[in-house]
Amino acid sequence: MTRAGATPAGRRRLRRALAASAVDLFVAKGYEATTVDEIAAAAGVGRRTFFRYFDAKDDVLFANHDEIVAEMEETFAAADPGRDPVEVACDAVGLVLDSYAAELDVSLKRFTLTRTVPSLRDKEVATVDRYQRVLARYLRARFTEQGDETASLRAAVAAAAIAAANNHVLRRWLRSGGQDDIAASAAEAFALVIDAFRAEPAAADGAEKTVVAVLTTAAPLHTVIAKVNAALNEP
Repeated sequence: MTRAGATPAGRRRLRRALAASAVDLFVAKGYEATTVDEIAAAAGVGRRTFFRYFDAKDDVLFANHDEIVAEMEETFAAADPGRDPVEVACDAVGLVLDSYAAELDVSLKRFTLTRTVPSLRDKEVATVDRYQRVLARYLRARFTEQGDETASLRAAVAAAAIAAANNHVLRRWLRSGGQDDIAASAAEAFALVIDAFRAEPAAADGAEKTVVAVLTTAAPLHTVIAKVNAALNEP
């Protein structure tokens, strides 16, 4: 028989089974009172198998963290180079929302636990920080390619804004018990970030431009023509 964790899909299922078992036990017994052996037994595996996947029991609550980061990197690699990098980054972090929405029961229980167990809250903060650093790294590379002299700073600020928008949508959805329209909320929040960081296109040589001339009604026609011509000929 094929071992449960012998394939990538099998390992993913096992990680999630361990996470679901851990969340249920944490809620029922309390985080401190739950042991690794109990989590492993509830998932139908041994202690050694647990430690092949996680370093400690607080890691199990964010079992799909590495998977999401890998999927974000894949999104960056496959993105159209001509597309707005902030839009791409918002799509990538949207994978976090998708993962929470796909496992509503686990997500709601995890939300409760992270609000009541300080060590789990710290773990969540570290997880969010890693997502933000992945976003910043991608944006910095793209902004640098665009010749932005402030690429590093702009990337850091944009990544923080994207992470903040994601966290706002996620917490609002969790507080609603998963009843809010998470997709609509995400679209609204990310649109604000994209608009805020959208780069203004540089005017190409020969491109049309608007000229505004301010003159009194008493100005003679030849003066109006001279003023407009002067404005049109400005570099």
